Amino acid sequence: MARKRKGRLVNGIILLNKPLGGSSNHALQQVKRLFNAAKAGHTGALDPLATGMLPICLGEATKFSQFLLDADKTYSVTAKLGVRTTTSDADGEVVETKPVVVSEQQLVAASEEFKGPIKQIPSMFSALKHQGKPLYHYARQGIDIPREARDIEIYNLSIDRFEGDEVDMTVHCSKGTYIRSLVDDLGQALGCGAFVSRLDRTQVTDYPVDKMLTFEQLQAMRDKIDPDTEDLMDDATFRELDQYLLPMDSAVKTLGSVELELIAEGYFRNGNPVFFSSDESHLEEELVRVYSQDSGRFLGVGFIDDDGKVAPKRTVVWE
Repeated sequence: MARKRKGRLVNGIILLNKPLGGSSNHALQQVKRLFNAAKAGHTGALDPLATGMLPICLGEATKFSQFLLDADKTYSVTAKLGVRTTTSDADGEVVETKPVVVSEQQLVAASEEFKGPIKQIPSMFSALKHQGKPLYHYARQGIDIPREARDIEIYNLSIDRFEGDEVDMTVHCSKGTYIRSLVDDLGQALGCGAFVSRLDRTQVTDYPVDKMLTFEQLQAMRDKIDPDTEDLMDDATFRELDQYLLPMDSAVKTLGSVELELIAEGYFRNGNPVFFSSDESHLEEELVRVYSQDSGRFLGVGFIDDDGKVAPKRTVVWE
């Protein structure tokens, strides 16, 4: 006998406004429960100290979470000058204190040095893996693992407020950027040290900020569902919650798109490269969004092969 499925086959992306405290995985499990979803995944961890936009993929949308992991992001951050900590944030132990003798002109000049393509050494308290375990696993045992500098890019770094030993900044950056490391490096450049005392992710790619929802808002909608409802697998029961889900192809909307005729669609969904039609005269992207010409339904992401066909990379299974 086939095992009964746990949860609904609901597909889409919810923009959670993550609160202070708690891990991203804890937030993920809460959202999964609220939607009674069979499958869920997040798109880049936020530390317990961090708040803000955390896109959570449900169902088939989890197949495209990597594209959001790779997307650029924007943060609002407060740096505390004059103190350096083990974790480069407020949760770490103080390892060094120095007087803050920094002018606004010096601060602006130092911040300019971090704009553009730069190299960054990840923090030992990052989730970056070494031999299958995150670096923070070793850091908590006092073990230092040599880390190679990584290529990142700071698209913009603005100083929004500078009062005493506090600096508010807005940072628009590429994937792989560790804001704690950036602030620590800035503090070292200023000669006084610094750590992150507040971190809020305000943007992931160009997802609309006004579409973010808090746990309280989601819970209020879930509370309207009678716990004694006979069928919590019924999508109609979750209609109010589901209306806030963004379509799964929103994770890949920066890619070009192609359409497949009905016969080609069937072959593509079965893993075969097929010919396609496109309104884009110079489609040179490595990866493309693929849609059904007949229904307009999103079929997944493919790549253009050497024969000029689109071959499947990630396909959507529609029930």
